[in-house]
Amino acid sequence: MAKTANIYARIEPEIKEQAEAILNALGIPASNAITMFYKQIILHNGLPFEVKLPEHPLDISRMTTEQLDVELEKGYAQMQGENTIPADQVFADIRKEYGV
Repeated sequence: MAKTANIYARIEPEIKEQAEAILNALGIPASNAITMFYKQIILHNGLPFEVKLPEHPLDISRMTTEQLDVELEKGYAQMQGENTIPADQVFADIRKEYGV
């Protein structure tokens, strides 16, 4: 049997529980999943997935004048095409969905 080394890491309990539930359903012990992750790091010479900040949803403070114009035109076109929902219906749907 090959020598092994221990890894000690702090992780939020709910994240650990959710991940281990999935691994258990797959029949993969957590130690094997960690070994697979480390092997993928070696194969990729880095993390085996892209790490970047998420794209922010449209935020008027981050938009150029041209971007704002495009978004306003989209909204106007939807309104003209009667692709809208009355506000009272939207709020009724929200109340129904969230049991308010």
